[in-house]
Amino acid sequence: MSRFEDPAIISNSISGVIANRDQCPAIPYTPEEYAAEARRAVDEGASQIHIHARKPDGTPSWDTEDFQAITEAIRSEVGDVIINYSTGAIGVPIEKRIEYLRACRPDVAALNMSSMNYAKYSRRRKEFVFKAVFENSFDTIIEFITAMNELGIQPEHECFDAGHVANVDPLIDRGLLEPPLQISLVMGVTGGIRPTPRNVGVMADQIPDGPEGPNNWQVIGISRDQWKLLAAAIALGGNVRAGVEDNLYLPDGSMARSNGDLVGKARQMVEDAGRRVATVAEARELLGLGKA
Repeated sequence: MSRFEDPAIISNSISGVIANRDQCPAIPYTPEEYAAEARRAVDEGASQIHIHARKPDGTPSWDTEDFQAITEAIRSEVGDVIINYSTGAIGVPIEKRIEYLRACRPDVAALNMSSMNYAKYSRRRKEFVFKAVFENSFDTIIEFITAMNELGIQPEHECFDAGHVANVDPLIDRGLLEPPLQISLVMGVTGGIRPTPRNVGVMADQIPDGPEGPNNWQVIGISRDQWKLLAAAIALGGNVRAGVEDNLYLPDGSMARSNGDLVGKARQMVEDAGRRVATVAEARELLGLGKA
């Protein structure tokens, strides 16, 4: 559910694959560092950890053994927290990404819901910091969802524009998806919808059965636009995500010392708005997940 009266689920984007320690020393590389960051995030109110795997030298990884080692370390440290894997990649075969889902069986796996230009642009430098094309056809999306259904993994539908949210409609109609869905409204990426509080409402209105219906939704705000977007989501009854994958800075402009700093700020915003943060058990119930 995503109503103001419901507790707010806070997810933590613990690592990402684009930034590195030259930009933020808090980004974890080794399984032990992931576990320590997960502990800091959970202690501040996170109930779901979104994982991009890395090698111990920080290199992004889509290898099963790295996902396995990171997951085991996190589980050992924080128990039944919801484990959420990324499946996003450019140039990595679908089969390899399904392979680590099959081997590790996370609770949730993120799934990009459309093809798009995916970029970050610097107005100061007047150039793209990075730019790529994410290819996510309906055939690819259906292949992932079919595998997730077989494995008992809940998809998290990552939507970067209003039309991406509508892409769940034919999947529901075909019986591939059933509520409660987990829908993420990703804002702040060049190539997606403009990151404004008004557009949080525009995106939320596209959710099947509306933002107050049976499906769960959260806002993922990229870069320093994050905090105004999370504030809008909280006010509208949505859930939120915070972590070093999405944004390295606190609202005062200081760099986060850990994922816990970012999750802690999100928790404060939830509480200041008159809501409370969901426990792991409550988040599992709201998302329709069983115990770990």
